[in-house]
Amino acid sequence: MKKTALVTGASAGIGRACALALLKEDWQVVLVGRRADALQETLALAGDQAGHGLAIAADVSDEAHVARAFGQVRERWGRLDLLFNNAGVSLPGALPGDICGDDWRRAVDINLNGAFYCLSQAFKLMRDQQPQGGRIINNGSISAHVPRPGSIAYTATKHAISGLTRAASLDGRPFGIAVGQIDIGNVASEMTASMAAGIRQADGSVKTEPRMDMSAVVETFMTMARLPLSANILFTTVMATQMPYVGRG
Repeated sequence: MKKTALVTGASAGIGRACALALLKEDWQVVLVGRRADALQETLALAGDQAGHGLAIAADVSDEAHVARAFGQVRERWGRLDLLFNNAGVSLPGALPGDICGDDWRRAVDINLNGAFYCLSQAFKLMRDQQPQGGRIINNGSISAHVPRPGSIAYTATKHAISGLTRAASLDGRPFGIAVGQIDIGNVASEMTASMAAGIRQADGSVKTEPRMDMSAVVETFMTMARLPLSANILFTTVMATQMPYVGRG
């Protein structure tokens, strides 16, 4: 029987690349994102495997949207083997005194609340299905460990993801639910284009930062996804080798 996965933020970047990798390995994949047209573009890239994908336009910050998406998974396949909790947003760099409440809430609603809504729905489905269990992989970030200048909202939400991972991993043990986190640093994507041009460092200087190919992230993610449920990678970090991460601050 084919395994079923749900990937949030599947319309571009890391989510798109990982969803395509799952489809290539014969998973049934639910692609979730806000832009229906971009989700269809992801499916088109899957070629012959596109028929094993299901695109659902949904905003993860809306609890009702998330519940409907997981309801469709339950109705169509009756189970979920993997959730990649990947959707997230980064705000423009700003000091804490210059961030308005609306921007703060947007970051929290998508990065943290959205991740929890998806994790909660996946946990419920994995707990109740037979055979019981499944895997949840949260996309943390290097920022789950150390901040960049002017990134308080993103950093706070990503630190919170680490707590979400630890707590859900503990609570998932009795039900065969393995919860882990992938922390990614400087993958080449639209989101990190500024790093190639130069990005502000902790000492106030502006420097270019090396980026790694997306394939390194996909390979790491798939290593986690392929594990038997008797094993779990709780936390792993994949980053450009020359990234100025160790030694930050």
